[in-house]
Amino acid sequence: MTITSGSHALMLRIMRAAAAFLLIVGALAVSALAVEAQDTSKKPKKPKAPRTAADSLTDAGLPKPGKMPAPPMFASEKPLELTLTTNIKQIKKDKNADAPWRTATISYTGEADKTITVPVRVKTRGIWRLKHCDYPPIRIKVADKAGKGTLLEDLDEPKLVTYCRNLDTYEQYVLQEAQLYRINRVVTDISHKVRLLRLSYADSASGKVEVTRYSFLIEDPAQVARRANGKIFEQKGATADDLDPDISALAFTFQYFIGNTDFDFAGLHNGEVIALPDGRNLPVSYDFDFAGAIDAMYAGVDPKMKVTRVRDRQFRGFCSHEAAYPKAFEQFVARKDAIYSLYRDEIGQLISPGKVKSTLGYYDDFYENIKTPKDAQRNLFTTCVK
Repeated sequence: MTITSGSHALMLRIMRAAAAFLLIVGALAVSALAVEAQDTSKKPKKPKAPRTAADSLTDAGLPKPGKMPAPPMFASEKPLELTLTTNIKQIKKDKNADAPWRTATISYTGEADKTITVPVRVKTRGIWRLKHCDYPPIRIKVADKAGKGTLLEDLDEPKLVTYCRNLDTYEQYVLQEAQLYRINRVVTDISHKVRLLRLSYADSASGKVEVTRYSFLIEDPAQVARRANGKIFEQKGATADDLDPDISALAFTFQYFIGNTDFDFAGLHNGEVIALPDGRNLPVSYDFDFAGAIDAMYAGVDPKMKVTRVRDRQFRGFCSHEAAYPKAFEQFVARKDAIYSLYRDEIGQLISPGKVKSTLGYYDDFYENIKTPKDAQRNLFTTCVK
């Protein structure tokens, strides 16, 4: 067979193409091996650990203390006469959690017997009281310009505890609850200030006062936080590791003192958490109408609790904070006379003598329960939260 010059040239081109193809395949194979070698040199990633409340508190960053207001409303505890005017019929219909703000005014007598009227907005709030009260509890919003130069200056959005039902018994509950806030103030600065009011509820539609009963304003949480140079932390889930042991011990001891189990700092139920720049987080208590010290006829106990009656105490503090409690108990012992004296002052004398006697007796039982470390261990720490 004779091979021509044309056939020879074609064969050379085919051989060169085949050689080039083999070179490309070889290069790809080497590259794949290199990548495989690199992959095998990497350590497998560890699964991320579940996030905790402590992580969330850290992620929130250090709070920057804001300007600390000094609302004149809370500069005194002397009962104050006010008139709240709003559309009462409309307010009583606002039973939903997302009720809108309504127009209203608050009036009081200032210097030279001059009537001072401040435009405000009000909205209903709460859970149990919102459903069961004839006049629901409300929150008040005071604009900076409207409140300037009046007793309502710097109030922000305080809660107003209303009369609930137009009965003397319910008015006594209001007075008793105001006392519990005052006791908490005696024990710790990390607490809400209150101002007792002799409040007239006027209807804007008729211009008439429907009822006059004792009520009280509760300091806005942001003000409590600013006074402590911190900020309100709004995320749920705080654990024992998240909370400052000393303030936590005071808070849980106070709840035990008044016989209250209707709270949950982790769930932000009747409790708040203040985050400080130094990393500490402080629990703050509020809303005490289910406390055994009040013994309201409507109060009940969560079935999850070991106690079945409102007057029975159950300690709900953290076991891991046990070392902080002797100091907290000392605080309560040192402030005992100051606490009891609140029931002999101008506000305390508004409470019926029989109720004062039974309440102080209830507090006496507390002091017996913590009389010695052995007593405290037996009466409190058998139900501490692990």
